[in-house]
Amino acid sequence: MSSHYEQLVERLGFGGSKRLLALLEYLLSPDQAAICAALPASVEEVAEKTGLDVETVRTNLDELFVKGVVFPRGSFVERSYYRFARDIIQLHDATQASQKLDQVKDRRLFQLWEDFCAHEMYPFLAGLSKNLPRAMARVVPAYQAVKDFPDLQPWENFHEILKAQEKIAVVPCSCRSRSSAVGEGCAYTDEPSKWKCLQFGRGADYVIARGSGKPLTLEEALELSDQIEEVGLVHIGGYDRSMFFNTSCQCCHDCCELFVSMNRHDGDLEKLYAKSRYAAYVSTDDCSGCQNCLERCHFDAIDLVRTGKKYKAAVNEEKCWGCGLCVLTCEPGAIRLKAVRPPEYIPEAAG
Repeated sequence: MSSHYEQLVERLGFGGSKRLLALLEYLLSPDQAAICAALPASVEEVAEKTGLDVETVRTNLDELFVKGVVFPRGSFVERSYYRFARDIIQLHDATQASQKLDQVKDRRLFQLWEDFCAHEMYPFLAGLSKNLPRAMARVVPAYQAVKDFPDLQPWENFHEILKAQEKIAVVPCSCRSRSSAVGEGCAYTDEPSKWKCLQFGRGADYVIARGSGKPLTLEEALELSDQIEEVGLVHIGGYDRSMFFNTSCQCCHDCCELFVSMNRHDGDLEKLYAKSRYAAYVSTDDCSGCQNCLERCHFDAIDLVRTGKKYKAAVNEEKCWGCGLCVLTCEPGAIRLKAVRPPEYIPEAAG
């Protein structure tokens, strides 16, 4: 008979994985593994299934909730009914995106995740990308690059998206936290010192309730948004026109689990992140060849090409996701965004 740990590995879609088994053995005590294997269920139902007393079950589920392993149905405060992580991405993000983790003290957790990601999760995500019916999310252009556009829609205006939220919170990015803890770091920002993963609505309720993040005022969120664009991270929003979604990642190609998966294993990034309506273009006459735009592009869409006696920037529109980050550091103002797709390109919000 398989162990409870092995049952959980199987449930997450990685049956037989020794790396994920080691990770779960680190995260969970034997009793906690048995509790997770009994989910979804109420506290009382888990007690009946496992033979543990109700208070022991409740105490362990509360601990697992804080760890990011189990998730309550309904109220995050009352927490009477739980489920195990729905998939490997949720487990990855929730167990690492927390202010309760310490880069040194919890390094072993990050190392176990890094080992599993590099050898198993990244290839899995790259393969998964090729079979998705549509993108899971979309790039939202940098506000500072599009704020003066007359046809800018609310659902592609990151400031308006922030203003629409009833509750906003911020947590450390799971991917950059892991990268930093294992000694790789990020070329764009120091995540441990300045968190940048934004949570809205129920997502904000969740991270506040488990203590993994902290609430932000609208003014703080708007300021953080501008800082995110300044350091060169890509805003990610919901797939459709809805202003309301739980998480807005702020991504970089050197750390983000999805970027790295696609780049290392020839995945289809466009099946994960839809492009914005925009693409960058270069005014060759104004380009000084400073190369700032090359350093800012996460999509490898900009090259230097010889133009007369000088090398100047050129954008491959097919590779451009329209994030607008290159616009913000172009010293002579030679790069701009232009709409290359109509508003109808972004689908209507689901009813």
